[in-house]
Amino acid sequence: MHFTKMEGLGNDYIYLNGLENLPEDLPALARRMSDRHFGVGSDGIICICPSDRADFRMRMFNADGSEGEMCGNGIRCLGKYVYNKRLTNKKKLTIETGGGLRTLELLTQDGLVKAVRVNMGRPQVEAAMELAAGGRMWQITPVSMGNPHAVLFVDRPEELDLEQLGPCFEHHAAFPQGVNTEFVRCVAPDRLVMRVWERGSGETLACGTGACAALAAAVVQGKCGRRAAVELPGGVLELEWPDDETEMIMTGPANTVFEGEYPV
Repeated sequence: MHFTKMEGLGNDYIYLNGLENLPEDLPALARRMSDRHFGVGSDGIICICPSDRADFRMRMFNADGSEGEMCGNGIRCLGKYVYNKRLTNKKKLTIETGGGLRTLELLTQDGLVKAVRVNMGRPQVEAAMELAAGGRMWQITPVSMGNPHAVLFVDRPEELDLEQLGPCFEHHAAFPQGVNTEFVRCVAPDRLVMRVWERGSGETLACGTGACAALAAAVVQGKCGRRAAVELPGGVLELEWPDDETEMIMTGPANTVFEGEYPV
C-alpha cells in the first residue's frame, strides 16, 4: 500500500488515498503505521475519501487508533496532497470532516503550494471553570473547534511536565470523550505561545485546532486581539477571528516528508 508522510509544523501524519479502497481495520492500521519504533512513525493517519457533500472527505485516526473529528495541520497537508497528486486542479476546496465542512485555499507560487489558508469554523467557547487535576486546581476554558479542547493560561508552559499532566486532563471525568489540552501564555496582544497535549497522540509539536481554541479563549477573556501569531514547538500559525459570529481563519505551511510502500 502506497503512503505519503506529511507534516504541518512537525505535526506529522501518514496520508492514504482512499478514493478507491482501504484496509477494513483502519484503527489497527493507524496503530501499526504510527508506531515510531516498529512502524512508519507519525501522530496518526489521514485517509482521503470520496464525499457526496464536498470535494473530498477526510478521516483521521490518532496514533492510538481512535478516530478524531478534525485536524487543522492535517487538513492543510490534505489540501497539498490532493493538489500535488493531481486529484484536483482546484485551489479552493471544500473538505468534509467529522467536525463539519471546512473550506481551504491553496496559496501557490510557481505552481507549488507554499501555504494553505483554512476556514476552521466558528469557535464555541464555554465559560471558564475550575478543575482538579494533577494534585491542584486549574482554571480551564472549554472550546469546541469541531473537536473538544480545554485551554489553560499559564505563566511558563515550557516548564510543565506534560507527560504527567496531559493524561490527567485527557482522561478526566469532566471529558467523557477525552479532550485536547492547550497550555498557553499570552506574551503580547498579537502573540501567544503554547504547548498541546492531543487526545490519542500525547504531546505534539503543533495542533491547528488547538491554536484556534487558544486564540478564541484568549479573545473572549480579553487577553489578546483577534489577529495573532501562535507559536508552537514546531513553528508559527497565523490566525484571525474577525468577530464572535464569524469563522476563524488559519494560515500555515504543509510539507511532504517522504513516500513509501507499507505491507498490509
